[in-house]
Amino acid sequence: MTTYEQAIKTAEILDKKLGSNIKVIEITDVSSLADYMVIANGNSSTQVKALADEVEFKLDEMGISVSHIEGYRSNSWILLDYVDVIVHIFDKEARDFYDLERLWQDGKEVDLTGIID
Repeated sequence: MTTYEQAIKTAEILDKKLGSNIKVIEITDVSSLADYMVIANGNSSTQVKALADEVEFKLDEMGISVSHIEGYRSNSWILLDYVDVIVHIFDKEARDFYDLERLWQDGKEVDLTGIID
């Protein structure tokens, strides 16, 4: 599975679990940190944790293990580091505060039309 396919699959998993405002940003040309950032909102701290758990579970089933997890206890922002794909799941307030889309505005947003609802 390519890193693009992994990022898209992650967006699909988040969408199926009712994550909102899902974005995939390709950062290959602007950072050596990763190839893609996947960003999504949960509507509550419980949903933020559920979204992170679902991504980790589904990708693990596909043989893709998370390298590192941050923020799991806070439930306002959980980061799942898959080395080449980094997943950020926020509650609305944390997402507005950190505004990662602005930070990574030099990256290319992937068009998710037809991929997620």
